[in-house]
Parts: sequence; C-alpha cells; structure tokens
Amino acid sequence: MRRIGLTGGIASGKSTVSQMLKARGAEIIDADLIARDVVAPGTAGLKEIAARFPQVITADGQLDRQKLGALIFNDSEARTALNAITHPKIRQAVTARIEELVRQGTAIGIYDSPLLYENHLQSECDGVLVVYVDKATQLKRLRTRNGLSETEALQRMDSQMPLDEKRRLADWVIDNSGSLAETQAQVDVLWPRLLEGTS
Repeated sequence: MRRIGLTGGIASGKSTVSQMLKARGAEIIDADLIARDVVAPGTAGLKEIAARFPQVITADGQLDRQKLGALIFNDSEARTALNAITHPKIRQAVTARIEELVRQGTAIGIYDSPLLYENHLQSECDGVLVVYVDKATQLKRLRTRNGLSETEALQRMDSQMPLDEKRRLADWVIDNSGSLAETQAQVDVLWPRLLEGTS
C-alpha cells in the first residue's frame, strides 16, 4: 500500500482535499478522528488528561474541548504535556489501522494529519501532500470559521509550522486559495501521480 501523508495548516482546507481523495478511492486514516477516539469517555487517555488538567473536564466527566483548546494554544508547556499523553496512543491506533488496510489489499492510504511535520511523521510516508493557502487567506478563513479575534487566530496559526515551510518540504502541493472547482481540478491531475508514485 502506498502511504501518502496529507497535511496543511489550520483552515487551509485539508479536510476538503481529504474528502476529494476519498471520493477517488483512497482510504483515509484521519489523525483528528483517532485523537478524539483515544480521549473518549472511559479511555485511559481521558483519565490521564483529567489527572493532569482537571479544569478541562465537565461535571459529567466529558472533555471540554473548547477549554482544552484555549489552554494549550496559550501555554506551550501544557501543549507538550497533552501531546505526551495523546501522541503515543494516537500513533498506536494509526499503526493498527494501517496494518488493517494492508491486510485488506488497499492500494493507497492517506494519513491525514495536521501535525505531520511537527511530529516528524513524514519519514513513515511514501510522500507528503500539503494543502496550501497564503497566510492572509488562512487568517481570514480561520477567523470566519471559528469566530476568533485576529490575535486568537494568529496564536492558533503560530502553534503550527508555517504553511510556507510545509510547502517547501512537500512532495506535492494543492493550492486551495481559489474556488472549489480549481482545487478539484488540481486533485484530478494529482490523483494518478499519487497512485503511480510520480512527483
């Protein structure tokens, strides 16, 4: 199975491109969904978060994602502590999913991860596709989507590697600054190259 890393920046449109690839037959391994699973109620992940960050647990024992997000985006030490809890569990679940897809004879698996480069996972992929938008577009989309102030949006963007840097490291780039149709056309051109392993 060809393993393609898919990454981008917050509000760059990575999920949109992921769905386009899925529609063409790719199997998606979604790091965000797996990250939710490993901190679901009753899991060891949630118990560890509750012990370290009791203030982000609701009265009924659920994870308050908004509180957690606000905490880790403003505190790099807290973010590091959270990553130490969740990343090994996410990695284990991703490995199990990849093994399952290989057993099924899947042709192409897309590892969809916003922090692929930040977590140094690119070496585990046959190539990396970056969904790119310029910083002004990213800021505008993030503020509109999440209802954030400019300062809040920039803090979230700054917690990730800059998109310009990700673009420089990528094997393939989809520029998502334009219309949905323009993005779709780029995916149409790219898809056979991903299957064949050509750059």
